[in-house]
Amino acid sequence: MPAYQLQNLTVRHLGARSSSALQAINLTVEQGEQLALIGPSGAGKTTLLATLSLSHKPAEGSFQAFGTDPWALGEAARHRLRAQLFLAPQTPPLPPRQRVVTAVLAARLPQWSVWRALASLFKPADPEAAWRALSRFNLGDKLYSRVDRLSGGERQRCGLARLLLSPAKALLVDEPLSALDPALSELTLNTLREEASARNATLICSLHQVDLALAHFPRIVALRDGRIEFDLPREQVTPQMIAALYQGEQPAASAPRQDDAMAVKLGVGACL
Repeated sequence: MPAYQLQNLTVRHLGARSSSALQAINLTVEQGEQLALIGPSGAGKTTLLATLSLSHKPAEGSFQAFGTDPWALGEAARHRLRAQLFLAPQTPPLPPRQRVVTAVLAARLPQWSVWRALASLFKPADPEAAWRALSRFNLGDKLYSRVDRLSGGERQRCGLARLLLSPAKALLVDEPLSALDPALSELTLNTLREEASARNATLICSLHQVDLALAHFPRIVALRDGRIEFDLPREQVTPQMIAALYQGEQPAASAPRQDDAMAVKLGVGACL
């Protein structure tokens, strides 16, 4: 059973009557599949991730998550389904005065009773699990720091550490590398892919760094103006396709790496 099936999907932002944020989207993603979303700013990548996480209700078309139309369900059933989907936004909504350990353990709130959740605010329920998750992103030393003492990149990785503690079957990650250096970018993508593989979870990650998308993800879905421009295995993505996709807007590139054989092979550097 696919994780997602979208047919002729149209999504409009609240208050927008004419223009559509997503138009005629046809996309099938299998359970356990890993793919990257690329495209220029404003292409619809964030809107698509929000739609997949059930944050946006489609205006038209067919949408199924794990074989179910979530918008045909009652509120309680849709809430249970939403608990299987983890959306990691580019800027995580972390309470500034909260300790990192508490912010990370919040990933388990859907599994906890109200009383356990309240108790964990005063005495973290499982600090060791939070430390292990943070350590995979080189943040173990920040376990008891306050969130407002973290840098932008540390906040991003703190939000991703939440993902590791979530039981979700679909991991939806929006621009996780925007505040990270090349070494941390590699670490972050490797950790996300390893986690998804270990639990057979679907991983959909939007990236501005085209070279990293091609190096790490077997399937590339490109968006422009709310439509899918191409949906291909990375081996079939050419420099000409990338140039046409961005049409004068340069995609972000990571710093040169000695082992960036994939980008060299595909000639991506020539069009960045």
